[in-house]
Amino acid sequence: MFYRPLASLSALIFATSLCSAQDAVVNDLIRRSPAAPPKMESAWLDLRQVPAGNSNPQSAPEWVESVTIIPAESKDGSTPMSVFRIRMARPNPDSQMLFFRLFFDDKPDQKPQLVVWDESGTQVLQSGQIGQGLGLPTSETVIIPMVSVSTIDIEVPGDGKSIRGAYLDWMTRSEVMHPSGAAQRDLIPEPFAAMAPLHSPEQDKESFGTVTATLANQTIPIGSNVSEGAAFEFGIETQPLIALITFEVANPAIDRLPEIYVNGENIGTVTLVLPDLGDPGYRGENSALLRQMRFHYTGWLRAQKLLPASSFRIGTNDILIVNGPNAAGSAVRGTQVQLKYLWEKSDYELQVDTGNKQ
Repeated sequence: MFYRPLASLSALIFATSLCSAQDAVVNDLIRRSPAAPPKMESAWLDLRQVPAGNSNPQSAPEWVESVTIIPAESKDGSTPMSVFRIRMARPNPDSQMLFFRLFFDDKPDQKPQLVVWDESGTQVLQSGQIGQGLGLPTSETVIIPMVSVSTIDIEVPGDGKSIRGAYLDWMTRSEVMHPSGAAQRDLIPEPFAAMAPLHSPEQDKESFGTVTATLANQTIPIGSNVSEGAAFEFGIETQPLIALITFEVANPAIDRLPEIYVNGENIGTVTLVLPDLGDPGYRGENSALLRQMRFHYTGWLRAQKLLPASSFRIGTNDILIVNGPNAAGSAVRGTQVQLKYLWEKSDYELQVDTGNKQ
């Protein structure tokens, strides 16, 4: 998942009224009437558009005041934009940063953006377009400073049906300790314990006898056929003891995992680092031919696979990542390989096989 801080708009931007369009309710909110002041609880907002009469009221914490949609309209010949408007109030003065995770279909011509307003109707922050236009279900996270904010708009070209939902949670500060010799990493934890985004080194590096090499930083679509896989080629001078390939995969089917080929040999499926099942990123699919529901993860997950030394050869080697059988489209990014060699301080034991004596 990608963390995107909001950037301040230029001071040249003028105030814009929030009341210039007719609002239409997406789903009525069931108000929770707390006996005490509003709690800093999280909110899941279902933003899918359904026919009138088929929608069910959804609950939300007291600090979410309303959720409405402004239907698409074109101004001055520009692309028609749909706007999902979320009005809110901070539950307490300590609630200053909001974790905002948007779930959407990442269509090239329908990239959403977040626009943030204060109570006077002044546009104070915006995210810019999010998503990569991969044509896959995905989710991205934006951290929003909320000191003077009263409204967050989700703007998207077209009818807005590519927007599926939003997860909101208030953030708190705590001191984090980390080793001074460790590589810099994102230290913003996900609410459901997913791992931080993977960073691949720009240049090969060696540490304690292990070489880490980036195969590709860019995003590469993959399919279920070998011809649709992501192929990488690299050379080695010495055969490693063992190797590990690591990457992030978008929209994976969690029961039909990507497979790894090394020099034409199928090494098997990867292992995914899965978040809690309570994560709204799990998206089910069912049909008359399926006895039970299957799930994709709407977003990016880390994938790894150990590669045996016998699969490699001195000189040029190739690795191929193919999506699971009959899985929907996917993509990989941040692909890197680690090669482990003997080191002068390697810790190992030499075991002698004495055999079975009669």
